[in-house]
Amino acid sequence: MQRRFILKLAAALGAASLFATVAYAEDTIKVGVTGGPHAQIMEVVKTVAAKNGLNIKIVEFSDYVQPNAALAGGDLDANSYQHDPYLQAQVKDRGYKLIRVADTVTYPMGIYSKKVKTLAELQPGAKIAVPNDPTNGGRALLLLQKLGLLKLRADAGLKATPLDIVDNPKKLKIVELDAAQIPRSLSDVDAAVINTNFAMEAGLKPKQDAIAIEDPKGPYVNIIAIREADRNKPWVAKLVAAYHSPEVKQFIDSKFGGAVIAAW
Repeated sequence: MQRRFILKLAAALGAASLFATVAYAEDTIKVGVTGGPHAQIMEVVKTVAAKNGLNIKIVEFSDYVQPNAALAGGDLDANSYQHDPYLQAQVKDRGYKLIRVADTVTYPMGIYSKKVKTLAELQPGAKIAVPNDPTNGGRALLLLQKLGLLKLRADAGLKATPLDIVDNPKKLKIVELDAAQIPRSLSDVDAAVINTNFAMEAGLKPKQDAIAIEDPKGPYVNIIAIREADRNKPWVAKLVAAYHSPEVKQFIDSKFGGAVIAAW
């Protein structure tokens, strides 16, 4: 009798252990981010989410392409590193079934230089580095247009390319580089348009070091993306609630001094 009771107890404990393992797995997600502010913010999100039973494993990437590929391929459950125009371009170009589920932060793009202190000092033929991906490259060119350095075709839109330049009074030479590499190439050009997360990762302070900066109110709000099939899973709401928490907003406001702005 005692032996039978022990066997039943062991079986019950084994089943409970299996159930706990499955439940834990369901409450554990992998979220992809790029280095710098996105990764730092997600560490705070992770802490807040844990209080509500959601365990976040942060996976850090060094470029813009792999996080969406990893998400679409099932290696991630969500990512937080891109703005919506970039996601939509990836969805269209690569057929990813990914969707936006929440806004996160805005990083006003800036222009930096080690050779001039103002845009007016740029000489004819100056080399200007811009990101080589369609949406961030277009964003950089739109900023240069807004600052009066060049003019784009009226229908160029958010994905403008150097081929859309119709007026270039100073004959600026547009140098297209990988967005993450531009800070390291700053000495090789006269000025560079750099995404704020990569600028900060390189030790640049947007409010102090940028010679010009983008208006934070625009279409380039960063987002959390997931697979379309996962939209109704309970962890999605938990992730968004953790990101949109007062703790995360306070961290953003105090840590980045206005260089990164909460968008909710």
